[in-house]
Amino acid sequence: MTTDHPSPAPSFFSPALWKRMLIGAAIALVPISLLLFSVNEANPAWGAYWMIRPLIVVPMAGAAGGAFFHLMSPFRFQGGWKKITAIFICFVVFIFCLWIGTVLGLDGTLWN
Repeated sequence: MTTDHPSPAPSFFSPALWKRMLIGAAIALVPISLLLFSVNEANPAWGAYWMIRPLIVVPMAGAAGGAFFHLMSPFRFQGGWKKITAIFICFVVFIFCLWIGTVLGLDGTLWN
């Protein structure tokens, strides 16, 4: 006796998306970590755990940039000028995400 089960719908969160988001988060984590751990004396007004916010927000922004890179995959596989344009746009959006994440993460501490 067999039972017919409908096949599950494809998930938006594919392994390739997770991989690109993790790579984007790792790329963002390195420079913000280097910046934060280079601070010798933090302002006492910032609180004891002032580093947690930028260490969470900036990698999340990097993950958003990685997700955008994944969403642009159909254009990157078309070749020619579309591939070059898509890679350029992905680069600009990733840098924008890192910039916004850094501003939001460091607001009220190192970013006054």
